[in-house]
Amino acid sequence: MNIQPLALSFLAATAIGGLAWVFVYPLLSGEKKAEARRASVARPEPSGRPIDKNQRSRREQVEGSLKDLEARRLKEKKIPLSSRLTQAGLSWTPQKFMIISGVLAAVAFAIAMLFKGGLIGAVGLAFAAGFGLPRWMLSYLKKRREAKFLKALPDAVDVIVRGIKAGLPLFESIKVVAADAPEPLKSEFLAIIETQAIGMPLGEACARLFERMPVPEANFFGIVIAIQQKSGGNLSEALGNLSKVLRDRKKMAEKIQAMSMEAKASAGIIGSLPPIVMLLVYLSTPQYISLLWTHPTGQLMLVGCVIWMSIGIFVMKRMINFDF
Repeated sequence: MNIQPLALSFLAATAIGGLAWVFVYPLLSGEKKAEARRASVARPEPSGRPIDKNQRSRREQVEGSLKDLEARRLKEKKIPLSSRLTQAGLSWTPQKFMIISGVLAAVAFAIAMLFKGGLIGAVGLAFAAGFGLPRWMLSYLKKRREAKFLKALPDAVDVIVRGIKAGLPLFESIKVVAADAPEPLKSEFLAIIETQAIGMPLGEACARLFERMPVPEANFFGIVIAIQQKSGGNLSEALGNLSKVLRDRKKMAEKIQAMSMEAKASAGIIGSLPPIVMLLVYLSTPQYISLLWTHPTGQLMLVGCVIWMSIGIFVMKRMINFDF
C-alpha cells in the first residue's frame, strides 16, 4: 500500500493546524486585547499638579527598585535546570537528573520493543518517558511546593508584623519565622538568613526569594522589603497591607478554582475518552486494533492522533487556566 498520499495529507494538516494556532488562536483567545489593555493601563498619564521634591525623590527610589527587580527577572527568564531542581525541592544535580531521564527512556524503549510495539512507537514512548515524564514531575513537584509556600506565607508575614510592632528588628522577626514555620517556608527564610549573614543586604536577600520561589507573592514580599530598606517608611504598615493582599489573592484563587471545576471536569472527560475507548477495544478485539502499532499506515495514523490529541489537550488547558 502506498502511504505517500497519507504522509502528504498528514504534513499538510499539521502545517494548516500550526498556521491556525499561530495566527487565529491569539484572535480567538483575546490575547491581543489583553496586551492592548495592559499597555493602556501601564501608560503614564500627565498630571498638572506640582510634585514636591521629597515625594519625587521617594518615587524615583521606588521606581528604580522596581526597574532593577524587573530587569533581573527578565534577564533570568530562562531558568537553568539546576534552578528548576531547587524550585522543585530536590537536591539532585543536573547530571543525576539527566542520568535518570536516560535510564527511563532506555527502559521504556526496551519495554516497547519487547511487546513488539514497532520502532516508531518505541522511540515515541522512550521520548515521552525520558524527556516528558521527568519534566512533568519537576513541574508537579514545583507547583506542590509553591502551594505549600503560599499557604503559609500570609501567617509568616503576620508574625513579622507583630514582631516589628513589639520592637524586634526585621532580621530577628525573620529568624522567628525561620524557626517555627513549616516547610518549604522554613528553608526559604533560612536561606534569606544565610545569605544576609555572608554580607548581602537584607533587602537584596529578600528579593532573591523570587529566584527560588517564582510566585508573585514572593516577589511582592521582596519588593516591599527592598523598597523599605532603600527609602524607609512604616514597615509594619506596609507588611500588614501585603498580608491583606496575599490573603485576598488566596481567596480569589480558591474562588477561581471552584468556578472552573466544571470546565476542568469536562476537559478531563473529553481528553480521557479516546484512550479509554482504545483500551476497551483492545480488551475485546485485540487483533482489530493492533494494526495501529503493527502496520506502517497504522503507526502513521497513531502518531497523527497523538499529535492532534496533544494539541487539543493543550488548547483546553489554556482555556481553563486562569491567570490573575
